[in-house]
Amino acid sequence: MKVLVTGGAGYIGSHVVRQLGEAGHDIVVYDNLSTGYPWAVTYGELVVGDVADEDALHAVFEAGKFDAVLHFAANIVVPESVENPLKYYGNNTRNTLNLLKAIDRFKVPRLVFSSTAAVYGMPDEPIIDELSPLLPINPYGASKMMSERMITDLSAASGLQHVILRYFNVAGADPQSRIGQATPEATHLIKVASECSTGQRDGMQIFGTDYGTRDGTCVRDYIHVEDLAKAHVMALDYMAGGGESRILNCGYGRGFTVREVIEAVKRIGGVDFPVKETERRAGDPAALMADNQQIRATLGWKPDYDDLDTIVTTALAWERLWLERK
Repeated sequence: MKVLVTGGAGYIGSHVVRQLGEAGHDIVVYDNLSTGYPWAVTYGELVVGDVADEDALHAVFEAGKFDAVLHFAANIVVPESVENPLKYYGNNTRNTLNLLKAIDRFKVPRLVFSSTAAVYGMPDEPIIDELSPLLPINPYGASKMMSERMITDLSAASGLQHVILRYFNVAGADPQSRIGQATPEATHLIKVASECSTGQRDGMQIFGTDYGTRDGTCVRDYIHVEDLAKAHVMALDYMAGGGESRILNCGYGRGFTVREVIEAVKRIGGVDFPVKETERRAGDPAALMADNQQIRATLGWKPDYDDLDTIVTTALAWERLWLERK
């Protein structure tokens, strides 16, 4: 298929682009390079542009005649969304509207949308399925929830096929270290711990040690970026085969505590970096894991990297290489 990938020079988007290229798809990446890098685009053509620029976006659609769009371009830092909500409603929600207007105008039949478990907010249960209430507690989650609603409403009106993928905690890197997470000032736990292990940070914090979990710290469902990327490629194949529009969780259905993750990074990296224990952050549920029955049944998706040590090993390998590149 001829596919447009917005945000395809970023962390997750670049892994999807590489897998799309390996699968033989014809790719155009549209990215403003605010958090992405040209070197991360390993297949297809890179067009530097912003989804906020409707004229530039429409020019790409006019030239492309796309069979599908994969939409990754977004801001994703929860604390920043609380401090600067209009940035998130602008870049995430309004720009998704701009993209949907182009998809509708140029009659693109398929869309894969990058969403998040943040749409669930503070659920009562630790394992969340797709029918759980959407109660986001920050502008990031709300901006994605609004985008989901726009997509489903447009689909109802126009017949647009879509697969919305709700990510849990994405981590790791290409096992061959060709690409990885190079986002400046990243906040993801495994990325932060890996930066500590490689000397890029002096230490890190654990936010809250009094949760009702096995060691008092939060439990999260960490999914390797390669398994997540595979879900996007499979979603395209699913829609090409006539599959109905779906919303699907992307996670492994089991989790690790913050302490367990840090200890794994210390053990595998061979570095005992400082860790400070501090108060809870507002809005952190004790445990959050994906019920992944639907993605397995719908796409036939099965993870290849469902192992914390594997995730950490690939993250550390990439971090060492990235440190040399800087």
